[in-house]
Amino acid sequence: MNPLLQNLLLTVAIGAGATLVMDAWLLLLRRLGVPTLSFAFVGRWVGHLLRGKVMHEAIAKAAPIGGELALGWLVHYATGIAFAALLLVLAGPDWAVRPSLLPALALGLVSVAVPLLLIQPAMGAGIVSRHTPTPLKNCLRSLASHGVFGLGLYLSASLLAALPT
Repeated sequence: MNPLLQNLLLTVAIGAGATLVMDAWLLLLRRLGVPTLSFAFVGRWVGHLLRGKVMHEAIAKAAPIGGELALGWLVHYATGIAFAALLLVLAGPDWAVRPSLLPALALGLVSVAVPLLLIQPAMGAGIVSRHTPTPLKNCLRSLASHGVFGLGLYLSASLLAALPT
């Protein structure tokens, strides 16, 4: 197989696997009664972004976008794959052959900057959720979820590394 295609498939598998681990975590939280972000709102924000509107007072009050839930899930998984690519660039391609927890967990935790400093403010929640009723709780929940994503990067890469070639 072409090495470029092989690396691309590896990146997609690690990123999608890590995102799936994060989704399992979010599902568990929901079943425990903990509120989590609906990916329909992510899709709504991206839909409006594509039409030139970046900032919203409250994304829930913005006009719905056709296919916003599917778009939100697509963006969610594309973002996970992009972070996997960043991990492989930063840690080097050998990391996928012999994955270690620290780089994956560190990237997962650092990735929380995207929602806290970019997406939440653009959706109307403010920087680090300051316009929500429970900013600290929301930030800690985001940090935990992104830590789980980092663990998912490691677990996905470890599973793929263990497969026979």
